[in-house]
Amino acid sequence: MLILPELVVLGGAFLFFTASLSGKAQPQLLRTLALLCGLVLFASACIASQANGLLFFASYAVTPFSQLFKILLAGAFLFVLIAGQKLTSIHPSVQAEYYLFLFLGVFGLMLLVSANEFILLFVALELSSFALYLLVPMRDDRDGLRPQMEASIKYLLFGVIATGFMLFGVSYLFALTGSTSLPAIADAIQQGSMPSVALVALLLVLCGFFFKLAVFPFHFWVPDVYQGAANETAIFVATLPKIAAVAILIRLMQFLPPGHEQFVVLLFAVLALVSMFYGNLCALVQDDIKRLLGFSGIAHAGFILLGLLTLQKEGYGLAMYYISAYVLMNLACFLVLCALAGKGQNLRIADLHGLSKRQPILAFILATGLFGLAGIPPFAGFMGKFLVLTETLNKGHLLVVVLAVINTAIAIYYYLLVVRAAYTVDDDSATAAMPSPSLLTTAAGITLVLAIILVGILPAKLIALATTVVQSLG
Repeated sequence: MLILPELVVLGGAFLFFTASLSGKAQPQLLRTLALLCGLVLFASACIASQANGLLFFASYAVTPFSQLFKILLAGAFLFVLIAGQKLTSIHPSVQAEYYLFLFLGVFGLMLLVSANEFILLFVALELSSFALYLLVPMRDDRDGLRPQMEASIKYLLFGVIATGFMLFGVSYLFALTGSTSLPAIADAIQQGSMPSVALVALLLVLCGFFFKLAVFPFHFWVPDVYQGAANETAIFVATLPKIAAVAILIRLMQFLPPGHEQFVVLLFAVLALVSMFYGNLCALVQDDIKRLLGFSGIAHAGFILLGLLTLQKEGYGLAMYYISAYVLMNLACFLVLCALAGKGQNLRIADLHGLSKRQPILAFILATGLFGLAGIPPFAGFMGKFLVLTETLNKGHLLVVVLAVINTAIAIYYYLLVVRAAYTVDDDSATAAMPSPSLLTTAAGITLVLAIILVGILPAKLIALATTVVQSLG
């Protein structure tokens, strides 16, 4: 029961490993098996939600905190599988391998949120990362341009650099404390006997997860990977790793040495604001929708950092709420992109003209996701931004809040630009054909729309739950 979700996702990976060896599995069968495995994984994560205990000599901690994140990971993964059910961007001959690496990536992320020891944390991080390094170039290149290769190389190089920083920081922490256990290191640091080098070590460790979250200056890979990867891969990269990154960043805040709070708050404020301005200003001039969503993700990473810089469990709970809302809205946008890209191509803003006439349901799903990302009420994005900014203001960071509000205004322009295109009909779009979504895709999209609205208008219980599980960390 303690590791039921991990066993299920590992079993799914083994299933597709077996299918890859035979080479005879039909693509439709593989997709059906993937959806079934995703559904079982989500059910198992919900069943194991109350599990609590330590495993493997206390190196693996199953807590309410980790189990909540596993539910988020499993739920998001199920929608990723639904959005990419056709796998139009992946050649049929490698679809078994594609699902294999997809499930291994999820397995690594689930290990990551429960890791209670730095060696296991590193192994889990690399397992999830290397699965993505292999997934990004797995795109059926019909045009011969091979942008996925450039994207994969950039992703790998930046990932290796970020991992190097993290390992350097871990080596310092081990030298200072003589342990690689997360609770032992946190206790030693909180006793106040650690020199300032503990702060340097913590910042180096954070670099590895700033990369996952796409925080400036570890963001340079984002637009190229979103654009170059297959649509089915891009939706995975844009959602699941960021959930796990927030989980680890919250846990690592326990490592903050006493007396250095003001420096960390200032650093996080600067990184948050630079991420917002860079992401939003670059998104203004984008034409490729995936690339636009990539720069948008950099800006949203800044809002998540605002929740962390409060250095309070309430702020950490709001960061959890924000990432949950962000993932829902991103899933809605990518679901529509995958449904419309009948040949796996990248869509541009102009390609959406006439969407409201041809596919009104898809247009509504896309508009809901974009309105949420823009922070327009009553959607989840508005409440996430409002609560994070309110908590930041309560901590006395008025200038940070003012600049963040300016960024919200900037972001509204390019999000509404996409919505306007979807609800604009010109002479060409009046006769252009658009792929029809499957019944499953339509149902998933409507579910996401309802979730975005409900999370936006009824946030209290979710925030209370997030704050409670954060407090369980001690």
